[in-house]
Amino acid sequence: MSNSVWAIDPSHSEIGFKVKHMMFTNVSGKFNTFEAEITNQDDKFESSAISFTADVKSIDTASGDRDNHLRSADFFDVEKFPSLKFVSTGMQKLSETEYKVTGDFTIKDVTKPITLDAEYSGLMKDPWGNTRAGFILNGKINRKDFGLTWNAALETGGVLVGEDVKLVCEIQLVKKA
Repeated sequence: MSNSVWAIDPSHSEIGFKVKHMMFTNVSGKFNTFEAEITNQDDKFESSAISFTADVKSIDTASGDRDNHLRSADFFDVEKFPSLKFVSTGMQKLSETEYKVTGDFTIKDVTKPITLDAEYSGLMKDPWGNTRAGFILNGKINRKDFGLTWNAALETGGVLVGEDVKLVCEIQLVKKA
């Protein structure tokens, strides 16, 4: 048995999220700066240990004003808490293409366990001889559980920002030599 070490390829990956706006449409966003290291035994992803970090200052929702508000103390407070983190505690193989990934997710100074659904796309060699692996990860968190509590009441009832945040990630890994 040999250890495999993988890095996320940021130019072929996207770390995204969706949250309800005014209770009836989704606003999508992503983090533009992130890194991850994955280690496993003999390329068996069910044995993986995952460490992921995203730079919260790199948040991008296609609206500069909204992004600045998200960086402020009302939400992520990036001056005090510049990154969010995920450290896996387990990875269960359900089928050849399906996994459950569990781990500790940290936003601001709050760490909570979460579970992500992972769809494995397989291994492939690129034209330069590098081994790559692909995953699609999906999950959901309640932002209030992580201290992201700001909101505004709507005149017609309800609130401006939904509590549930859908996590949607397209990941391409590159095996380190």
